[in-house]
Amino acid sequence: MLDVKEAKLALRDTDPEIFALIGEEERYQQDSIRLIPSENYVSQAVLEASGSVLTNKYSEGYPGKRYYEGQLYIDQLETLVQDRAKALFGVEHANVQPYSGSPANLATYDALLEPGDKIMGMSLPHGGHLTHGWSVNFSARFYTAVQYVVDETTHLIDYDKVRDLAKKERPRIIVAGATAYPRQFDFATLGEIAREVDAYFLADIAHIAGLIVAGVHPDPAPHADVITTTTHKTLRGPRGAMILCKEEHAKAIDRAVFPALQGGPHNHTTAAIGVALKEAATDEFRAYGRQIVRNAKALAAELLERGFMLVSGGTDNHLVLIDLTDKGVTGKKAAKALDRAGIVTNYNTVPYDPRKPFSPSGIRIGTPSVTSRGMGEDEMRRIAAWMDEVVASPDDEDVTKRVAAEAKDLCADFPAPGIPAS
Repeated sequence: MLDVKEAKLALRDTDPEIFALIGEEERYQQDSIRLIPSENYVSQAVLEASGSVLTNKYSEGYPGKRYYEGQLYIDQLETLVQDRAKALFGVEHANVQPYSGSPANLATYDALLEPGDKIMGMSLPHGGHLTHGWSVNFSARFYTAVQYVVDETTHLIDYDKVRDLAKKERPRIIVAGATAYPRQFDFATLGEIAREVDAYFLADIAHIAGLIVAGVHPDPAPHADVITTTTHKTLRGPRGAMILCKEEHAKAIDRAVFPALQGGPHNHTTAAIGVALKEAATDEFRAYGRQIVRNAKALAAELLERGFMLVSGGTDNHLVLIDLTDKGVTGKKAAKALDRAGIVTNYNTVPYDPRKPFSPSGIRIGTPSVTSRGMGEDEMRRIAAWMDEVVASPDDEDVTKRVAAEAKDLCADFPAPGIPAS
């Protein structure tokens, strides 16, 4: 059996171009401060499972009910991962086959709704996700979509207004979850609202799954009919997804994933999800999740001290949304300058943004990746200081080069998990 080093040599000899690009990406991930809140570093164990011989298998169906022979070990593997997911999140049923978060949400809609039924989710420009009913997405093309927004002054969800909208629109499903909302969700209240209007309640916890496991974000399991999540981000697993639900919805969910929407599961990803779930069931991971939030709060506090305008005034979770309007620079220009300076962010709309999505007013940052490297509050304050310098002078290449060198030195003190030392 090839070890990791030998496997890399095989790739180098077979395809030197791909080998070289992977090597460059490894160096980039090692030498840069990655603040995109949806990114993280997986462990070496997760990487090994992702690159295992399980990629050779095809296994349409579910454990004990496959359409291919040779599934003895695959059935054991998938059952094990299902059991780990159910135990970790305290749910009755787990489907670990969805390829990513968007198909997981589509499968949930397919299981619970009829075409044209009404979806009520958080508006994308206010922090929600495309699949929660945004106009260009399948969720608004196949279903009728209404959107709730944040308050114009506080930038917080006003749950009384959400209740009023639900009573007016009578949606078939209410969706909670976000990609750029820096505060906690009140799942209990949203569950109550859904029951009041006889709607299903879907909690999309893609961004916050690891925080829920760590006990630093409210748990939707007692309140939601269905929970969807990706398995990367704060959960620190591979690029995949899961659907967690009550037993009464299990058959419909499973049928929606296969055969309605997908073919054979990606068994190498299933294995890697299982490894990540085992890692997440440890005290070490729970401490990690708590540190993610402490780091985000420290980063937000230092940015506020330096005059940055933060959406909602701060954060309760892993991400910070910055409105750069009063800094006189667009989010896109700031993000590109920060990238040259070795600090990786993404430009992002802010609530009630007057600018277009491709050149918005804000940037979105988060702390999962830097926390995975072992960085703490002191490092967050250093990062905020560098951001302040770069945003103040986005066209000054002397500044960006100096900050990039200093950021690289910091990264050298905190090796990235799963990436070999160069």
